[in-house]
Amino acid sequence: MTEPHERDTPESAGPRASGGGPSPAEVLAASEEAHRHETEDERFLKSLPSEPPTTPAAMGADAWRVFRIMGEFVEGFEALARLGPAITFFGSARTLPTDPDYVACREAARWVGEAGFNIITGGGPGMMEAANRGARDAGVVSVGCNIELPFEQGMNPFIDRGIDFRYFFVRKTMFLKYSQGFVIFPGGFGTLDELFEALTLIQTGKVRNFPVVLYGSHYWGGLLDWLRHTMKARGNISPRDVDLLQLTDDPREVAALVARTAREG
Repeated sequence: MTEPHERDTPESAGPRASGGGPSPAEVLAASEEAHRHETEDERFLKSLPSEPPTTPAAMGADAWRVFRIMGEFVEGFEALARLGPAITFFGSARTLPTDPDYVACREAARWVGEAGFNIITGGGPGMMEAANRGARDAGVVSVGCNIELPFEQGMNPFIDRGIDFRYFFVRKTMFLKYSQGFVIFPGGFGTLDELFEALTLIQTGKVRNFPVVLYGSHYWGGLLDWLRHTMKARGNISPRDVDLLQLTDDPREVAALVARTAREG
């Protein structure tokens, strides 16, 4: 899945041109900054509000925001309560349809769908689009949980049930509450955020029988080596914590792994 937290732009924007002009990445950044808008999350998380936090105006704004947050929870619950078994896919929004990982993600989602699971993503482009296409291929429900970003991101065209969220933490709750597992394709910071949040909840017993499958040893191998040889070696996690992650390079095996673990117990 968005990874929903990322933009649909080339990963390899490249270094600064030898002629001394701005690089493509810098041109893109300048363009996005010019069109950026303030999101609800940004307003909510501002450390220094425009009004002193004890004034009636500031206190009233936060109090009313609680009702907007509550409304998002209610909307999500109503939209997903009768969804049935589902698996959430994460991955970079920047991945192009010509990328082999995009093709593999679509195939993996189809296999997962044929195993009896609906598919949830962040609703955006890249890997999210690939997984929603795979859901369509399998004939299962294709869900997109879109998030408001500083730069506009619309839903991809392969979604049957789309929900818009303004608050990341509300959307995160929906991913975990209505999924029986996560499939993680190559992605950026947003993908890592969802990955490690899930691992923390599994490690602490907040969720059980919840598979986390990583696709692509070419991408995740270095991270797993670091977890084993640095984090585990220092005693910061237990040996069994590394086993919470399952790695595969076979799209069909993705379905077997999530089906087996999600249905244990």
